Order: sequence, then structure tokens, then C-alpha cells
Amino acid sequence: MKRMEELGIGRPSTYASTLGVLRDRDYVRLDKKRLMPEDKGRLVVAFLESFFSRYVEFDFTASLEEKLDLVSNNELNWKEVLREFWKDFSLAVNETKELRTTQVLDSLNELLGPDIFPAREDGGDPRSCPSCSNGQLSLKVGKFGAFIGCSNYPECRFTRTLTPPNGDAQHGTQPGVKVLGQDPDTGAEISLRDGRFGAYIQEGEQEEGSSDKPKRASLPKNIRADELTLQQALALLSLPREVAKHPTSGEPILANIGRYGPYVQHGKVYANIGRDDDVLTIGANRAIDLIVQKESGGGGSRFSGASDPGRSLGDHPDGGNISVKAGRFGPYVNWGKVNATIPRAIDPTALTLEQALELIASKASGGSASGRVLGEHPNGGAITVRAGRFGPYVNLGKINATLPNNLTADLITLEEAISLIDAKGPVKKTKSASKKTSQPKKKTDAAGDEVAADKKKPAKTQTKAPIKKAPAKKTATKKTSAKKASGK
Repeated sequence: MKRMEELGIGRPSTYASTLGVLRDRDYVRLDKKRLMPEDKGRLVVAFLESFFSRYVEFDFTASLEEKLDLVSNNELNWKEVLREFWKDFSLAVNETKELRTTQVLDSLNELLGPDIFPAREDGGDPRSCPSCSNGQLSLKVGKFGAFIGCSNYPECRFTRTLTPPNGDAQHGTQPGVKVLGQDPDTGAEISLRDGRFGAYIQEGEQEEGSSDKPKRASLPKNIRADELTLQQALALLSLPREVAKHPTSGEPILANIGRYGPYVQHGKVYANIGRDDDVLTIGANRAIDLIVQKESGGGGSRFSGASDPGRSLGDHPDGGNISVKAGRFGPYVNWGKVNATIPRAIDPTALTLEQALELIASKASGGSASGRVLGEHPNGGAITVRAGRFGPYVNLGKINATLPNNLTADLITLEEAISLIDAKGPVKKTKSASKKTSQPKKKTDAAGDEVAADKKKPAKTQTKAPIKKAPAKKTATKKTSAKKASGK
């Protein structure tokens, strides 16, 4: 951190997050309060230094920080900074895209040579294959990452990892495989491997010609691969384990790791284990609580269990029950297909029907359920006042207007909120608002001549009546004339 500060890279407030990213991506590992580079980190740095050297130089990062400071002070146009950066960066990307894999590996071999091909004690060629003697060792890319292999493949199948944690190359080991030790009971080798869906633990190897696969176990997210011990690996391979007996049925409650993470199981009932619990150490009381909660309809659904009916508040004026429920992301009110989150400032146990109606009305109008409803805008839609990250503001649909310093969220009126919303731009009328205003428009179309308009309406009804009766008289006369003709 001191070195980064001396070079002007980043800010002190970002150093911790920067180092955290390096560890999360397995670029480095922490060993006795020292950051030690991993194979992946060495490869990434070597690649960037070979083909994007301009962007990993210390002075480039420091100069970019200065330009960003000027942009934040409105002393430099941010578009110019981006245009200047992208012009050179896009050229470097296009040049690298045309390279072949062999060209990239040759460049990495040359740059990482002293690290991945250490000098031999006998003074021989460090890149000479120790298996076939006439092959050349080089970087290879495989299914589980980079490794060292012989140029005489497939005749020579010698492989080894790049640089193990102890600094000595492990000859004959498979790439992407870290041996943790042996099972004290069976003597089988326990190894940590990189799989398609993440790291996993394996016991032994699959024998040739056998369809039986070796025992495997996924690595939980709360255990880092570089911190995994042999004891933890053996405990994971022993899953599922019995945690307790069900208080009613007496059947065992098991703890295991599945496709969606760790869980406890009783028969056909499954309950997820939270982040604060460990599948290897979860106790009987906690496991029973999770299963009982699941069987009673709480805790969401995995493979079985009914949804939580919640606490009923009453009926909605338009019909349907309104209830308070406990959701995955917090409590909420439910009415049919409308779910409105309850703000943190409101206690779900003390929520009234009137408050629930306001939350549902705000959610149904297209806004968020948070905030206090002030009323309706003349053009339609509910206006709410909310507490934002940068201060209180009023909301109408997708329009947000920050409250000035002379107004507070508790005292603002509907008229003041409407003026703030209208100042942001014209508000389109909703369908409900247009229906309400359509009838008055017909009465006021002839506002200057209302009497004349009233006279026109009866005139139309008078002219329509004779027109309807006239055809009826004509048909009647035709019928009488026809009867006279028949009599004659």
C-alpha cells in the first residue's frame, strides 16, 4: 500500500478493495501477512506486459488519475479523455486479436522463463524435458488452465504445474489438481480439482475400464480453495451426515450440499442453510428449526411446502384480501398479483389497512411501494415523497424531483409536489385521467355559444322522428292498395 501511494496509484480508500479483488480472483494469496503471486496472477501480468504494456505502466495509471481529478473539477471534458484513451486502446486490441495462440505462448515463455523454468543444478537446459530428454518444455493451455508440457506430445505425456506454493515444480502432477493428502482409513489420495462448475474434492482416481466414478464433493462458498485442509476435505466427502432426529417422526435429519448449495433434509422436505450456518458444523436445534419452519409453510419453497398465508389486514375496496407476508428481501403487503415492499420505517406488525392501501395504490400506479403518498396528479398517477440517497424527493412514475432546502418531506403539500413535478417537464395524461376529462370537454367545446348548442340538439331529434315514420306510412299505403286490387 505504501508503494502504491508513493507511485500515485489509486486512493487510500480504494486500496483495501483493490487487494480484495486480487485475492477473490486468485491472483495472489495471503501468506504470513504477505501477498504471494499465484500462477494465474503471473500469467495475467505477463500477458498484459507483453501486449498491453502501455496500460500497466505506473505513470499511465498516475496520469489517468490526474485527468479524472480534472474531469471531476469540470476543468477537462470527459469525452475527450475517453476518446483519447479508446483511440490507442482499440488499436492494441485489434493487433492482439490477430495473434495466434502459439505466438502468445512463446511470448509468455520468454517473459516467465526465470520463474517457470528455474535453473538446473547440473547446469543443463532448464527447458529440457526430464522424461524424454529431447523434448522442449513449454506453456500449454488445457481444460483446467495453463500447465507445463513437453513438445513431443503425444509421444511424451510429461506434465507439471507452473509454480506450486512451495516454489518447487511438481513433476508428473496433473494440471488443475492439488493433492491434499491421503485418507487415513482407505489410503486413497484426496485432491482438490478445478471443474467446469467450480472447485471440487475427489477421493482417488477412476480406474481404467471401470464405470464407477470416484467419490466427489463440491467446495462450499464459505471455504476458500487456498485455505482448504485435509480434515475439511474428508468431512465434505463424508456428507451427507445425520444431524438430529425429527421430534415427531423420529426419522433422521441430514445435512448435505446440493446443486443450489448446502441444505438440511427430512424425507422429501428440504430447507436451505443460510450464510451464517456451516454444513459441517450445523447443530441439531438449528436443523430442526429449519425443517419445522419449512414444514409449516415458511422459509420459501424448494421442493415442497405451502406458501406463507401471512397476516390478514382486511379486504380491498375493489375486492380481495390484503395481507402482510415475510419475503426473501423483507416484509411486504400482498393484494392479488400486486406486491408492495414495506419501507423500513414502518413496523410490519403495526401496519394498518389504510397504510397498506396507500402502498398498494402506489405500486399499482407504476411507482415504488416506498414513500408516503401525497395524492393524485391532475394528469393521473400517484405522487409520493421518499427518502433518497442524496436527500428527500417526490416521485411520479419515472419522474423524480429533489426537494429544495426550504421544503421538508414531512411538511410538503400536494400542490408543492405537483409544481416540482411539472417543473421537470410535461406530464403525459394517463388513460384514467383522459376518461375523466373527456365529458367536460364536450360541454365546453362551444363555451361562447352554449344556448345555440342546446338548440341544435332538439332540432336533430325533431327531424329524425318524421324520417322514421315516413317509411312506415308508405308501407301501409302499399298494403291497402294491394288489398283493393285483389278485391277487384
